[in-house]
Amino acid sequence: MASIAIAGAGLAGRLIAWALVRAGHRVEVFDASPGPAPGFDAHGAAAFSAAGMLSPLAEQEQGGAEIAALGWRSLALWPGIVAALPRPVPLRAHGGLLLAHRADLGAAQRALMRMPGAEPLDTDALHALEPMLAPGLRGWLLPGEGLIAPVPAMAALHEGASQAPGGMAGAATGGARWHWSHRVDQVLPGALHIAGGGGWRGDWAIDARGLGARPPLPLRGVRGEIVTLSLPGHGLRRPARLLHPRHRVYLVPRSDEELVVGASEIESEDRSPVSLRSAVELMAAAQSLLPTLSEARIVRLDRHLRPAMPDNLPFTHHEPGLLRINGLYRHGWLLAPALVERLLGQAGLADVADLAALRATSTGASAGPLETTQ
Repeated sequence: MASIAIAGAGLAGRLIAWALVRAGHRVEVFDASPGPAPGFDAHGAAAFSAAGMLSPLAEQEQGGAEIAALGWRSLALWPGIVAALPRPVPLRAHGGLLLAHRADLGAAQRALMRMPGAEPLDTDALHALEPMLAPGLRGWLLPGEGLIAPVPAMAALHEGASQAPGGMAGAATGGARWHWSHRVDQVLPGALHIAGGGGWRGDWAIDARGLGARPPLPLRGVRGEIVTLSLPGHGLRRPARLLHPRHRVYLVPRSDEELVVGASEIESEDRSPVSLRSAVELMAAAQSLLPTLSEARIVRLDRHLRPAMPDNLPFTHHEPGLLRINGLYRHGWLLAPALVERLLGQAGLADVADLAALRATSTGASAGPLETTQ
C-alpha cells in the first residue's frame, strides 16, 4: 500500500483517485476549487463543461490514429468503470452520426477521407435511425460510438473514490481524502507544494492539474462553448456532428428532455461569458439539424478552457515517485480511462480494467455496452 497525493480533481484526478483507492492505496486529493460540484464559471474542472462524446472515429479526422486507438480502448473500459460506481451514470453506445447539408458535401467528403469506418446512410436509413432530423440531410453512421453524462459521472467518481473498497465512506476506512481550496503550485517526486505555504510528502505524487500545471508544461487553453437546452420529447438518440466549412457543431442528447449544443474548439483563452453572436450561430446550426429545437428552452450557456499541448496530443510522464497526465484537449472523456490505465499500469500502482471487472462482477452489474448504467 502506497501513500499517494493527486494534484487536481478534474476527470483524470477523480478517475485516478477511484482506481488507486480500489487498489488499496492511501489517497489524498488537492484542488483549488471550493468543492466537488461544478461552478459553471469557466473555472474548476473543464470536464463539467463538456458534451461527453465518446467518438474515436470522428476525432480521428484531426487527432489521428493514436487518438482513435486510445478512444476505442476507453470505450471498452467505460462500461466496467461505470458499473462499479455507487450511483447511476447515463452511458450509451448506439453509434454517432455525421451530418451535412447538401450544399456542404464537398467539405464533408474531405473530412470523411480522414474517418475510415464512417458508413454512408441513404435518406430512408437516416430517417429510420433518427426520424426527427431535418429532411434533406446527408448522413453517415459512426458504429460503436457513444456518450456519457459528464456531471453525474464526475459526482459518481468523487463518491466512489471517497469510499473504501468495501463501500464505507471516510478516510479511516480507506477512502480518498479531499482537500478543497488548496491550490498546488509545484509537484515533485513524492511531494506537493501548496500555494501560500504547506505541502505533502509521501510515496507518489500525481500531477493532473490541467492548465494549473503551466509552467513547466507548455500548455495553452482552448475555449469550448456549450449550450444546454430543455425540450421534452426531442426524439434524438445519438450524438450528431454537423460537417460544415465553418461550424464544427455537435448536438448531444443527455436525456429524453435535455440536449447540449457545442463547438469543438476556439483558439482563445477568453473565459468571459458566451457572446450573442456565438450563441446564435451555435443554436441556428443545431436547429438546422433538428427543427423542433425552435421550441427548446435555454437552460445554461457555458464555456471553459481545455488544456492542450502544442501538438494537441495527450501528455503522460512516469518517473519514480511522480506521474503526470495532461493535455487531454477536447478529448477528456474519450481518452481518460485509457490514459489512466496506461499510466497507473506503468507505475505498477493499479490495473484499471481488473478493478472495474472485479467490482462489476461482485455487484452483478453488466460490463457490456449500456443504454444506461446499473
